[in-house]
Amino acid sequence: MEVMKAANARAAAGGDVIHLEVGQPSTPAPAPVRKAAEAALRSERLGYTEALGLPVLREAISGHYRRRFGVAVPPERIVVTTGSSGAFLLAFLAAFDPGQRVAIAEPGYPGYRHILSLLGLEAVVLPARHDAGFRVSAELAGAAGPLDGLLVASPANPTGTVLAPESLRALVDFAAARDMLLILDEIYHGITYGAAAETVLKFSDRAIAINSFSKYFSMTGWRLGWMVVPAELLRPVECLAQNLFISAPTLSQWAALAAFEAYDELDGNVARYAENRGILSQGLETAGFDAFAPADGAFYLYADISRFAADSQDFCRRMLAETGVAATPGIDFDAREGQNFVRFSYAGLTADMIEAVKRLKDWRK
Repeated sequence: MEVMKAANARAAAGGDVIHLEVGQPSTPAPAPVRKAAEAALRSERLGYTEALGLPVLREAISGHYRRRFGVAVPPERIVVTTGSSGAFLLAFLAAFDPGQRVAIAEPGYPGYRHILSLLGLEAVVLPARHDAGFRVSAELAGAAGPLDGLLVASPANPTGTVLAPESLRALVDFAAARDMLLILDEIYHGITYGAAAETVLKFSDRAIAINSFSKYFSMTGWRLGWMVVPAELLRPVECLAQNLFISAPTLSQWAALAAFEAYDELDGNVARYAENRGILSQGLETAGFDAFAPADGAFYLYADISRFAADSQDFCRRMLAETGVAATPGIDFDAREGQNFVRFSYAGLTADMIEAVKRLKDWRK
């Protein structure tokens, strides 16, 4: 966000910026969603909904799991949330007590550790390194000592790493054997470039799965997500949601019902991300960047910049100032080795990828 602020300041001063720093689609919400929102504004009262969300939307999300994953998820276990951020807050509050230990991967989304710390929980860092494809394994988690929870993302931010079904199953078995809670961040589901990412719900009804309408569904500013929780956590989550949020945004909930009519449009977005991925990865490699993370999903390239600089923050500042290309320093995702990495988002326009590659090639000559 600091990079985005600096990029916006540059733009306000008349400079040009190519935004590769922010992890959000450049496309608007799907056409059926926008149409449904207009209809809801005209015809719905738009008061509070139930804390767990509109029953009809929970049914629709259940149908999504059935169609996309072949998994039967009871709508009663689905909770509609204020973005995935609201889901993480509810999950951590409902499942853990202050002082308990929850393992997270590094590099990883920084919001995890910040929310855990805010709630008095210990964020136990699992060093998921490049030589292991930045993947979290049961063996890596087992080396962390006693744990009360394990949070894993697939596809992951910033690396794009996707867990194979057998690896996901191993994590489910690992958590079950230790009577600990497994939480899967699945918010980039639908955005993969090989095999589709599998949901943890295929292997367990004891895990928490968290998803969002922000990424694949291209609805970031609508602030809507969901979580699937074990039956015994449903009532605690409901009570917390009633007190913290009352309900997720009502207009967004009515509009999101139409998101499940837009798979063709949304898959078209993913096809564009795939094209952007190819342009950016080939171009960055030609410019001297290398050692990318797998990038099997999501819309990021996590690139090693150690041959150019020893400080990713300074590198990103110089890159923005000298080329107008904004990217995110790896230190945001990894306190130990992030100074050697930069995250580039390819969720934007294809023309921007082409221009960014040209500028970076010229810059690195």
